[in-house]
Amino acid sequence: MKFAACIEYDGSPFYGWQRLSHGPTVQGSVEQALSRVANEEVSVVCAGRTDSGVHGIGQIIHFETSATRPLRGWLFGTNAHLPDGVSMRWIQPVTDDFHARFSARARRYRYVILNRPARPALLHNRVYWQHGELDVAAMHEAAQALLGEQDFSSFRAAGCQARHAMREMSEITVSREGDFIYVDLRANAFLHHMVRNIVGSLLKVGAGERPLTWMGELLALKDRTQAGMTAPASGLYFVHVDYPEHFKLPTTYQLPCFWT
Repeated sequence: MKFAACIEYDGSPFYGWQRLSHGPTVQGSVEQALSRVANEEVSVVCAGRTDSGVHGIGQIIHFETSATRPLRGWLFGTNAHLPDGVSMRWIQPVTDDFHARFSARARRYRYVILNRPARPALLHNRVYWQHGELDVAAMHEAAQALLGEQDFSSFRAAGCQARHAMREMSEITVSREGDFIYVDLRANAFLHHMVRNIVGSLLKVGAGERPLTWMGELLALKDRTQAGMTAPASGLYFVHVDYPEHFKLPTTYQLPCFWT
């Protein structure tokens, strides 16, 4: 049978999603747990790989197995064998044509900035801290230049392995709740470090170091060296994946929100 499942994880203790031989990864932990429940080797495919330190709320995987277990057994059994920083939120059978990556229509991310003079303690490795006041309205207005199908070469990591830099951004908003600034993005797919590079450039706009037109100018330049820094991984959350309705996967999702 083929199953789809939703995985939540704290990325801070892991070397990213993808299985590695030299350090702990989320994929490695999930595959090890599923294999113990199935009593056979299980490999998983994810909707989108995340880097070291990046968190996941709605990472979707699929896997195939000959083992027969009730859904409750898959869920509770897998979670019993996962480390504390990883959890399976739900699991359900899917048709053979479902693919966690290639069936996806869009991915959603949220980047969280704590904007206050004092550094965080309890939220260490959960947010990015910026002590200088940021102009959220300016950041939001500047970000709208990124909507639509664009060449995102200026926001692409040097080692990105994607065939091209064309991506379609359908949503990008910047909002504030108390000391927290949330950058929400939805696109058909994302390049390596794309979200973090976008946020790094928006921070310069918010700090008044660059004009509102700068994000559009960066798109036209198609030059990563002209854009802002790569924002730290600690503030980034993989939130949700949108799939065609006929797969009947859950459509509701959670956003990371913190007290104000």
